[in-house]
This record gives sequence, C-alpha cells and structure tokens, in this order.
Amino acid sequence: MKVIILAGGLGTRISEETQSKPKPMVRIGERPIIWHIMQIYAQQGFYDFVIAAGYKANVIDEWIKSEQKSDSDWISNLKISVKFTGENTHTGGRIKQCINEMGGGQFLATYGDGVANVDINKLVQFHKNKKRIATLTAVRPPARFGHLDIYEDEVKKFGEKNQANEGWINGGFFVINREICEYIISDNEPLETGAFPVLAKAGNLMAYKHFGFWQSMDTLRDKNNLTSITKDNFEEKLPWFLIQ
Repeated sequence: MKVIILAGGLGTRISEETQSKPKPMVRIGERPIIWHIMQIYAQQGFYDFVIAAGYKANVIDEWIKSEQKSDSDWISNLKISVKFTGENTHTGGRIKQCINEMGGGQFLATYGDGVANVDINKLVQFHKNKKRIATLTAVRPPARFGHLDIYEDEVKKFGEKNQANEGWINGGFFVINREICEYIISDNEPLETGAFPVLAKAGNLMAYKHFGFWQSMDTLRDKNNLTSITKDNFEEKLPWFLIQ
C-alpha cells in the first residue's frame, strides 16, 4: 500500500525554520521530520512513498537523491517519489493529484509535520472492517486543534480549530479509498474543510482512536520539544516508533 506524505505547505507558523526549506525538512535532532515519518511506516512494513511536495519541493527532491547516492542504509529498501503538486495547492488537491496518478484502491496518507507511534497495520485493518471511504487517526492533545465529534468510532462532525473545544482531534495517519477523489472538488480545497466534513455528514468518515504518543510540529516550541526528546533517547527508542 502506497503512503502519501503531505509535504507542500508553507509552514508559516514555524517561519524561523522554513525560510530556506519546506517544513518537512525541518530537523528533529539530526534528521528531518519527514525521515522520522517515513521510518514510522517503514518499520511496520510500508516502503512505498509518494511525497506530495509544493513549497521548495526541490529541497526535498535533492535530499532524497543525496541519500540514495550515499547508499544510506535507511533508504535502501524504500521506494520514494517526489511529486510537485503546486505551490498553492491545499491538502485535498494534493491527495487527489497523487491518487489520480497511482494504481490501487486504498492508500495511506499523513501530514509531513507530525509523528506518532500508531500501529499502522491495526489502523488498516480497522479501516477495512468499517468499510467506509476514509479513516483518520483521532488523538487527544491540548485543545488547540480541529475538534471531532465521535460516536461509536464514526466521525459525526468535523469542526474548525477552537480553543474552547476539548477531546478528540484529527491526528493525521489516514487510510483512504480512491473514492475520496469524488469529494475533492479542486486543488484549492483542504481535506479538513472540504471532503472530510462532507464524508462525516454522510457517515463515511471513521476515527481510529490512538492513545499512545502523538505530536505535531506546528511551532518552534514544538520543534524544540521534539528535538529534546531525540537528545534523551537512542534513535531506535524514540517514542514515536512502535517497534522499540
């Protein structure tokens, strides 16, 4: 199953780091966060990646090529392609562009700025069992992200970010069927305000509840927190890796 990594945003909330590189290339310790994300999947048997790039896509492409040329062990068994999906394209548009060029009926996808020790195989099985168009991973961080109303694992409402809301939020780590493209109208449509609310209203968006580690890298403070974790742990023992 192919893994789509959404890696095209401007990263304006962490502009201290993104003047010269896209957000997924911001380093967490010695490695870009996109490396950590790919390792989350690869350690669980998913090796085929499509990076949906946009802002400074060349930086990601050059890094991948450099790692491949250097025969780095981590990349030797991975298949990675970098697809330029447009400077101003939103998450829905990036997903649709990638799916339209790929074979297969189901795909994994996630944001290029968040890490978690999600059991990907259990997530995939959950999605298959529920037989819906899309499944997201729901997590419980501080209430500063988009709010989800969930009933019996089904997303009933996909809401905007609201400091007053508490509870489950969208943590990325999706499983999606090809049919999601029918709900993405244009490149200018975010998943979060386009396809997902429509799918939720129709009972076609499920939530896989994750109780383990999860953190996004929205701000410089988040980046520094993640970096501090890498200083306190051996690489293979980082809390966002399931296999430890």
